[in-house]
Parts: sequence; structure tokens; C-alpha cells
Amino acid sequence: MFPIRDHNPSRRTPYVVYGLIAANIVAFLLQLPHMNSERAMMVFWRDWAMIPAAVTEGGEVRGVLTSMFLHAGLMHLAGNMLFLWIFGDNLEDQMGHLGFLAFYLVSGLAAAAAHIAADPGSVVPTVGASGAIGGVLGGYLLLFPRARIDILVIFFVFFRVFALPAWVMLGLWFGMQILGGLGTPSEAGGIAYWAHAGGFAAGMALTLPLWLRRGAAAFWQRTQGRPPHPETEYSPSSIPVIRRRRK
Repeated sequence: MFPIRDHNPSRRTPYVVYGLIAANIVAFLLQLPHMNSERAMMVFWRDWAMIPAAVTEGGEVRGVLTSMFLHAGLMHLAGNMLFLWIFGDNLEDQMGHLGFLAFYLVSGLAAAAAHIAADPGSVVPTVGASGAIGGVLGGYLLLFPRARIDILVIFFVFFRVFALPAWVMLGLWFGMQILGGLGTPSEAGGIAYWAHAGGFAAGMALTLPLWLRRGAAAFWQRTQGRPPHPETEYSPSSIPVIRRRRK
């Protein structure tokens, strides 16, 4: 189950979203020559990924920023950029270009801090824009809880698109990060659940002053909890069920 689009594309061109997507793609292309060798990749991660122990014990903070633009594989990159594409444009519309850029970077730094706090002695390299994008999701939820998001559900050979309000989809996403963090041993590698959750919480906190300036609950009443411009109407979207042939 993953989102494919929202129903309120931004009114203005989201230049920062485009720029961030381009920066992540360029960073991935730069790491490609190293991916054919495990040794070369580990050296690359050592120089540019975030390693909690290197931050807490050696004061090496460079990777806290650079890791936000690196990804472990093509699907990792594609998934993160899809989320940024869907949810980032409306936040950039509300915050302005420079405001959104600062928001994104600070959310990413807060996500890194949460990950380090969860396991400060970890020597596992951490990469990905997921923490910063978690901040985008948190900010989106606060400003636009009733925005409609189209979700593609895949279950074996069953494919279907459903429209869900943002508070359902993003609430489930946040809950999954908390459960994943609680259920995963701190020494295990894999998904940085606490970075995702920390970025999400930071995004909501950073967006709170904007929401209050917009009128808080009155802003939701004026906009019905959606981006303050007309929805795009899509044709009914579903993918037919493919049934197995009987022999």
C-alpha cells in the first residue's frame, strides 16, 4: 500500500521540491560507480553516510547532512522521491521557497538526532531522505488533515486505488514507524524507524507556528482541512483484478 498522488496539486511551481529531487538523483548517480564493489561502497558510506558512533564519539557531523541525499538503492530513492513529490508541493506553497527549504533541512537534522538518540553507539551507516520527508508528512498532516490521497493497494494479483483522507494515511504511516521502532532491536540494521518518527514529530512542531498564524482551527474550517485551492478531479481510477486461470 503506497500513495500515488493527492487531489490538490500546488498552485505555484514547487522549485525547491524539484531541486531536492534533482539533488537526490545526482547524489545517487555519484555513488553508482561504488556500488559494484562492497568494499568501495563501505568506504563511500564511511565518508558520507551518518554513523551515530562517529558523531557521538568522534564529533564527525558531516554525514548528518550528506546522508540526507544518499540512498541504499534505486527503490529506496524512488519511494522517497515519490513521497516528496506528492506531499512537498503544498507545503512549499504555504511556506515559500526558502522557508520550505529550511524546514526540510531542519526536519532532516532532527530526524538524525532522533536516530542517534535511539542508539548513540551504533556503527551502522545510515542514509536516506526519509527523515526529512517524515517532516514533510508531519507538516502536511497538520495543515491539510482532510486532503484526499490516492492509495494503490496491491495484494497478490489484486490491484486497486482508493482515496483516503490524509489523516488516515499519514496516521497509519506514523504508527507503523513507532511500532517498528519499538519492535526492532537497537543493534539491528535496516529501516531507521526512529529517524522517520523523529522527523515527523519535528515537522509538525516546525509547522505549528504557521498553522497558528493561519488561524489554527479556523484555518481548517476555511479550507475544510485541505489545501486552499480547488481539487483536481481524476477519473475513477482502478486496475482490474487479474484472476488465475483454472487448469
